[in-house]
This record gives sequence, structure tokens and C-alpha cells, in this order.
Amino acid sequence: MTLAPADALAVALEAGEAAGRALRAGWGHVGDVRHKELATDLVTEWDTRIERLLHAELARLSPGTAILGEELGGRAAPEGAWIVDPVDGTVNFAHGLPLFAVSIAYEAHGEGLAGVVVAPALGWTFAAARGEGATWNGAPLRVSATATLERAMVVTGFPYDRHLSARNNFVAWEHMQRVAGAVRRLGAASLDLAFVAAGWLDAYWEFKLKPWDLAAGAVIVAEAGGRVSALDGGPFASAAGEILATNGRLHDAMVEALRGRT
Repeated sequence: MTLAPADALAVALEAGEAAGRALRAGWGHVGDVRHKELATDLVTEWDTRIERLLHAELARLSPGTAILGEELGGRAAPEGAWIVDPVDGTVNFAHGLPLFAVSIAYEAHGEGLAGVVVAPALGWTFAAARGEGATWNGAPLRVSATATLERAMVVTGFPYDRHLSARNNFVAWEHMQRVAGAVRRLGAASLDLAFVAAGWLDAYWEFKLKPWDLAAGAVIVAEAGGRVSALDGGPFASAAGEILATNGRLHDAMVEALRGRT
């Protein structure tokens, strides 16, 4: 059974609140930090701990719904699935930087229906349901009105294998430094997207990501009046692992600026 967007949002908010409280308690008390396959890809005991909490909360609140998560795996189901990242921005979290978040999305038939991004160290919750608009701590969100790339502040990230792979986003980064008003790298994709939705940033692009990095934030940007696509402007799919999210006005200019550079 597919959940209605508003119902999915209510579940995600409740689960996100519980996970955010638990993760906030872990900030500054990280404990064991390990590396995955690459030395630049960190994982802490909190990543697994928070994902187990999310599994338990989501199973309680929407029994039988599939769950796909970064640490515990799982599956996505066409009729509806939760897509969760227990600690987006693990490197930031491990270093004590407060730019980290819990990300929870609900997708059905390839479409994002609800998304919640909780930044517990900042006390911020970004949320949206399809057709219901987007909010920040309950207040309506709207993307920026910036109309030219030369006045825009844009954001991106780099893949964990950037020191090994030629497809590392360096060319696009350097080009954007020349043509955009300002370029940032914050280290948490869900927050990059939430900040575009809030109008604090004007555009975000990245690739070599996973569904749990993108699914929730993409819904929030779209419901805040922004535009979300693949890097070439084609349809967005969280499973593809790439995204271009903008305030809409800058979208075509961003597609052109990134062409051949990603």
C-alpha cells in the first residue's frame, strides 16, 4: 500500500525527531571512528545506532513498508519505501562540525512523496510533502529569486574517490569559481538541498551519490518552488546518484555551465 504524502510526512517527522534527539546526544561524543573502503569515507558507531533506531521507528509507525538505508541496506519497493541516511555529513559529525543531518524520504513508483531533513545540532527541521509545500521549523520555505549565475551562491561536493578517479568534480568546481558569484562545499548533501530550498543557496550540483543522500532534499527543493533534475536537465531519479537543484531561474544556466565538465 502506498502512503499518502501527508501521511508519509507525519511518519517521517516523528521518526526524524526521535533520531535527531539521539544523534544530538552523540555530537561531541563520537566514539569509535572507522573507515569504509576509502580513507576519506568515515563511519561512526552513531551511523549504525541511529539507523537501527530509524528502522524501529518506521516499522512501528508504518508496518510493512520497505526501508533502504546507508548502513543496514534493505530494499526499495515500487509501491513505497523509506530511504534513510542516519548521519549525512559523517565527516563533519566526526570532527564536531554541526553541519550534519538525519535524512528520511518516502518514495513510491520512482517519485519522492515526502522528505524530512533534521539538523539536530542546529535545531533545524526541513520538511515537505508532495503538493503541500516545504517548511523550515514549521515556517514556509521558498527558493531564492537570484536570476543570474554571476550573482549566485552555489554549492557542491566531491566524491570519496576524488584522489583516484578522473571524474572528481574538479573541472566543474574550477569553472564555477570563474562564472558564479560564490561557490561553497559544506559536506552534507541533504543540507545543501535544504539550503537551496530555503533560498540561502541558489543552486547545488553533485554526482556519485546514493539515493539516501538525495531523496529527501529533492522533495523539499521541489516543494519550495525550485527545480530538480539530472545534471543534463533530464528527469531526476534518486537512484541515479546525481542531481542539479536550483531556484528554477538559474537552472538552464547551470545545465550549460556544467555541460562537459562533470
